Amino acid sequence: MYTRLKKLFEIKGYGLFVVCMLLVGIGISITTPYLSLYCTEDFGMSAGSFGIFMAVSSLSGVLVNSLIAKRSDSGLDRKRIIIMAMLSSALGYISYLVFRNFFILLIAVSVFSGLGAAAMPQIYAYAQESANESNSDDKTFAMSSLRSLISLGFLIGPLGGTLILGYLGYRGLFLGTTTIFLIIALLVFLFLQRRKVIQNNTREKKSDNYSVRSRQIMQPFIAFILLFGVNAINGINTPLFIVNELRGTHADVGLVVSISAGLEIPIMLVLGALSKKISNHSLMIYGCIISCIYYIVLSVSSNSWQLIAAQLLQATSVAILMGNGLSYFADLMPNSPGMSTTIYSNGSTIGRLLGNLSGGIIAQFSGFRHVYWVCLGTVMFSFFVLLGTKPHEEIEETPETD
Repeated sequence: MYTRLKKLFEIKGYGLFVVCMLLVGIGISITTPYLSLYCTEDFGMSAGSFGIFMAVSSLSGVLVNSLIAKRSDSGLDRKRIIIMAMLSSALGYISYLVFRNFFILLIAVSVFSGLGAAAMPQIYAYAQESANESNSDDKTFAMSSLRSLISLGFLIGPLGGTLILGYLGYRGLFLGTTTIFLIIALLVFLFLQRRKVIQNNTREKKSDNYSVRSRQIMQPFIAFILLFGVNAINGINTPLFIVNELRGTHADVGLVVSISAGLEIPIMLVLGALSKKISNHSLMIYGCIISCIYYIVLSVSSNSWQLIAAQLLQATSVAILMGNGLSYFADLMPNSPGMSTTIYSNGSTIGRLLGNLSGGIIAQFSGFRHVYWVCLGTVMFSFFVLLGTKPHEEIEETPETD
């Protein structure tokens, strides 16, 4: 494992991407746990207004990502895109301190955060291109390792956010996040080599463009939206289920969350290392099966310790979804790294948004326990969707027709 990790740094720019992705995870997670508190308690938004605020700003990122993705594969300088996106993210976070009007803040955050949303997909795309140029045979491992750094950042960031909030308040919190994104922009400006995307031949472009419009992309895209949505619902419902249904404690909630988050990182690395033996398509199928078992366990559980033990299943399914999902779309669209990473990113954003909006509604009308049966049905549907999608090897062998 050590030798394989060491070889990843032979990929041009990989060391810089490692630092950048870790800082991105830390920067986002410093503020995210306290954003709802700031907006409702300090800014004065209602819970409903905050929901609308988050939905609009998230969808703006999906829109901008989609507009940038195809153009980035057509020759735009990814380095410039990444720098502009990081600067836009910094402006988005500083907007919370500058604007005190709801509509002005909504417009500012939607625009700046929307432009900033292109940063991570473009970093992944640059890393994928660098791996291709370096003739790396460990591309899935390289991408899943980068994705695990976001999770590592989410373990570090909340603690830092708590300390900053305690000493400097919300102003220190937003200034801290802004500073991190400015540092990332500076690092990319100083150390990332500027190069244009190597143009693929007409046949390759045509093949990828056909895939974007075909069910071979749309089917897994829909499945990923549903799987990310289910994961968001689980994140909302499980703490409430433990406290209200199982009569557990807040310590049990913290233990469940921390165990799952702590296990995700090593599992991502292990699954990435197994990429030479197991295809990403097969891993996604296995991930759905594991997720089904997880929701069956939760739906019949009667004690908090059962949920704690089941977090190994949850961590494995999430590690597959987040770690190998990125490489899954890269396999489907090998000649369009910007588009493939953006499709994955948009799927995760839309899924989390739908999950956050629907999780509470489902629990209110069906009860906390029955939410897991809904999640089980959704995962099973995603399983059959992915099962009916051709692996990328079969797509590449399919002859084109004019």
